[in-house]
Amino acid sequence: MNRLGLAGAAAAIVAAAGATFIADVGPRLRPIEGPVISAAAAADGCAPIYFQDPDGKPFYSLAPRKTADGRDYRGVPAGADVSFDDKEQPPSVAAEVKAADGNGPRKIKYYRNPMGLPDTSPVPKKDSMGMDYIPVYEGDDSDDGSVKLSPGKIQRTGVKSEPAELRRIRTLVRAPGTIQFDERRVSVIAMRSESYLQKVADVTTGSRVVKGQPLMEIYSPSVASAAAEYISTINSPVTGGVGLYGRGSRQRLMNLDVPEPVIVAMEKSRTVPMIIDWSAPRDGIVLERNAIEGMRAQPGDVLFRIADVSLVWALVDVAERDLGSIAIGQPVTVRARSYPGRQFEGKISVIYPQVNRDTRTARVRIELPNADFALLPDMYVDAEVATGSQVPVLAVAESSVLDTGSRQAILVDRGQGRFEPREVKLGRRGAGYVEIRDGIAKGDAVVTSANFLIDAESNLKAALKGFAEAGASQTPEASGSEMSMGDRP
Repeated sequence: MNRLGLAGAAAAIVAAAGATFIADVGPRLRPIEGPVISAAAAADGCAPIYFQDPDGKPFYSLAPRKTADGRDYRGVPAGADVSFDDKEQPPSVAAEVKAADGNGPRKIKYYRNPMGLPDTSPVPKKDSMGMDYIPVYEGDDSDDGSVKLSPGKIQRTGVKSEPAELRRIRTLVRAPGTIQFDERRVSVIAMRSESYLQKVADVTTGSRVVKGQPLMEIYSPSVASAAAEYISTINSPVTGGVGLYGRGSRQRLMNLDVPEPVIVAMEKSRTVPMIIDWSAPRDGIVLERNAIEGMRAQPGDVLFRIADVSLVWALVDVAERDLGSIAIGQPVTVRARSYPGRQFEGKISVIYPQVNRDTRTARVRIELPNADFALLPDMYVDAEVATGSQVPVLAVAESSVLDTGSRQAILVDRGQGRFEPREVKLGRRGAGYVEIRDGIAKGDAVVTSANFLIDAESNLKAALKGFAEAGASQTPEASGSEMSMGDRP
């Protein structure tokens, strides 16, 4: 005999004996005096489905029984059963009820502990604190991996959803660094033969010079000898001016690093200068001055070092995790800490092929125009590299992703209070959104808030379902036995 049949038979016995039962329309079970059930009422479906202690204590029974002092338990009919979930959906114990969506009747499969403990019951009961167990309906623990929540619970937890859309994912990679000279724009002035400095121009370290500006006057025996040979060659009627021999003599002057303007002046005057004006080879700043009037300079001695600062480098340290997002040629915005509110635009020219094993960063070189010479060597700067594709990609809010470390999932809102977990593959992140490369399609409604609560509810229901199935397989006669919670004579 099934549970409903047993309850009906019990109702008939109680009705014949003139027993009383309780009627309750509130959210909690409380004893209310009611009329005696008649045989006609029992036939009309008003028979009690279980019996409760007459004092409202958490003692129940599927069959009529008496208390220790001889009083009858009160029968509870289907229409007067407690509401374990939302008030708009009052359930009946082990009886058919209307579904919230109006698609037909549903049945209660079992009752779960209200505190989330792994304890279920096939019949209504209370826990040790007097709280009613919560009914689980057929379909609420479906096998498709989804979880269903009542409208009231959705409203209380603040569940929100938004469709997955195509977006441009833009991410800023930030890195600190310093300004350095462009190695290709640094010149050193050193004599290639023994020389004597007759005079040094009023140029000091830090001075700005322009190409062709005189720096010093020198006398060099080797230069004077090569100049005399060249002038003699171009003046000789035998060689016919600047011929093969003349070109050789001129090349000797060039090998001694004699400035081109000095050689041109000799060709025009056809005379050998004793003192040669040595000029700056480029525009720039004097970084080093070792020239002193009257000194004797040996071959290779550095007299001046000049750097062109119209184009400088920003050497920044990019974190190892961001290396895959940057590439040569990407535009970069650089901000100097010395100039708040001002920014300099440049491009990545080199990504150095080595990672610092201590800081886990790689050095990146950025070329920056410096027309007003505002950027100085060793100045601290902060670089921002805008990464990401110009092509829109499928993206959802970062708050939608449930990341366990080994897997990433999101919850798709299927409507009617049902949510389905989907495992996804992630891509770029930026501006609060994350790219979804696989797992969902454009337009799918994705839960953006309270997804952790839904995930916890899903895990809880899965665990309770397992306990319920295990209990049903071990105690197949449980539906015909009396309730164990507080069931004492």
